[in-house]
Amino acid sequence: MTVSQAVINPAESRLFKPIQLGKLRLNHRIALAPLSRYRNDEQGVPLPFTTTYYADRAATPGTLIISEATNVSHPEEPHGSALITAAQTEAWRRNIQAVHARGSFFFQQIWSMGRAGNPDFLASKGLEYRSSSPLPLSAERPAAPEEMTEREILDVIQDFVAAAQRALSLGADGVEIHGAHGYLIHQFLSDRSNVRTDRWGGSVENRSRFLLEIVRALVSAIGAELVGIRLSPFASFQGADSSDYKAQYGHVVAELKRMQVPFAYLHLVEARADPVTWVTGEAPANRDKSLEYILETWDNVSPVIVAGGYGPGNAVEAVEGRYGKWDVIVAFGRAFLANPDLVFRVKNGIPLNAPDRPSFYMPMTEVGYNDYPFSQEYLQSVKVESSA
Repeated sequence: MTVSQAVINPAESRLFKPIQLGKLRLNHRIALAPLSRYRNDEQGVPLPFTTTYYADRAATPGTLIISEATNVSHPEEPHGSALITAAQTEAWRRNIQAVHARGSFFFQQIWSMGRAGNPDFLASKGLEYRSSSPLPLSAERPAAPEEMTEREILDVIQDFVAAAQRALSLGADGVEIHGAHGYLIHQFLSDRSNVRTDRWGGSVENRSRFLLEIVRALVSAIGAELVGIRLSPFASFQGADSSDYKAQYGHVVAELKRMQVPFAYLHLVEARADPVTWVTGEAPANRDKSLEYILETWDNVSPVIVAGGYGPGNAVEAVEGRYGKWDVIVAFGRAFLANPDLVFRVKNGIPLNAPDRPSFYMPMTEVGYNDYPFSQEYLQSVKVESSA
């Protein structure tokens, strides 16, 4: 009988076996995926109720919490988060402390949006709208960004370093570099969005350079064990797909491995989770492609987080079957948003709340954010613990 045919109790599966992640010892293998939900004010400061959101999802001790994407230079869209000003950093300090108070761990995801930013918003702030190449995002977003100069590229690399150092100074356990889903790093990786002919484009090696230089800079500044890297090899979202994804991402992963340093983790998005599925309603062209070729190359250099379309059943299948020979953690997004006690529910076989998609991106409100209920079983367990 295969793993997929067998019925495995999640509590008895590898999902609930401890795993070492950099300097951290996680109690289980369920993580909160990074989720941008625009619960920040107009200056990019997380609102006070975001502390409740992060603390609730850290309620099971030993859980890995990955933050929403935070900008390293300046907010690039309304209500987007950043990690620059005193107000922004103080808000993130509170969120990190709240996660630690529950006995869990916090990685700050850091990014720059490039041409996925809002050009009107940037213009209103007197900021540049820029990308790897001067190509519009889409027919619906026809404004062409400025092609980044060599100096601007090097400056952004240093912005990533400064943001990482800032996150650690606030108490974060590490940082995750957002290299996925059509944002700036992905714009450099893609031969559809990067048509440069200098050392930052024109070949697999040159398109990889921006990401790899950011990684090297962070490893030098803070240490590899505090660095995670997120990639979406199959994603076509925001026009950043690759004509030969195996060559492009095979090179990136091989170069990361060649650095011979103990990264915290590699974070990979499944083909079925290309955001085009919810933006256009169309299935991604590569939805049946597998991440196994990357895991084979990586070969347990450090744990791999897999994300995209996971529920309790296929998460167990992933860690016991498809990815069973590797150290794998499963990140949940929508399910974790809708179930603050997700880890407890999965372990105990409790049905999940359904996520409410229309409220995912409603800015500055707790609706669809902090109003999902804990299970009665979880609340009872807390009551019993507190009275013991």
